[in-house]
Amino acid sequence: MQNKQIISAGAFSSWLKEVRHSLMTEEGINVNCGDCNACCTSSYFIHIQPQETKTLAKINKQLLFPAPGLPKGNVLMGYDENGNCPMLLNNRCSIYKNRAITCRNYDCRVFTAAGIDPGDSDKSLIKKRTDRWQFEYPTATDLQEHLAVKNAAHFIKNHAHCFPNGAIPQTPSQLAILALKVYTVFLLDDVSSKKISDSKIAQLIVETNDLFENQ
Repeated sequence: MQNKQIISAGAFSSWLKEVRHSLMTEEGINVNCGDCNACCTSSYFIHIQPQETKTLAKINKQLLFPAPGLPKGNVLMGYDENGNCPMLLNNRCSIYKNRAITCRNYDCRVFTAAGIDPGDSDKSLIKKRTDRWQFEYPTATDLQEHLAVKNAAHFIKNHAHCFPNGAIPQTPSQLAILALKVYTVFLLDDVSSKKISDSKIAQLIVETNDLFENQ
């Protein structure tokens, strides 16, 4: 069997800082996509906010519908019968310069970072890509932070009963992103040495996420 060609995902701590900044500011993140367009062909709903007027102007309104649970003006764009984004023409994004913030912030390295699969069979192309990403660890901190992100994702996924109303992310993307936001909890000595209860860890995760969201 031919070995998969590895793609450098960069130094972990540097990437982590960059992706967290992107999540806070919605400025987008640079990803070495090459000729990969897996995220455009994997049955994703694209959230578009009301202030994204340039994006909305480029999309046929018939392709949009109100985003459930979000304030008026927030919309979603679906995908065709093949799972492709309707803005994908000739394997290229036809509105790339005006693409949605959701697309600008998308980085499939989050799955590699969190140590989770991107989803079911409709995300198989993304999994092929995430299997090829390989982070680098120039310092001990890089390795420590990566382990903390993985531990965060694993804990959240397996301890829903510890969170208020059992509320945890319902999709792999949401889980991976939450792990990136709260990984610092798993750098604490009391957590890594298991000196505090799972319920207390869950409480710290909720508090840390709230702090991140309100920065």
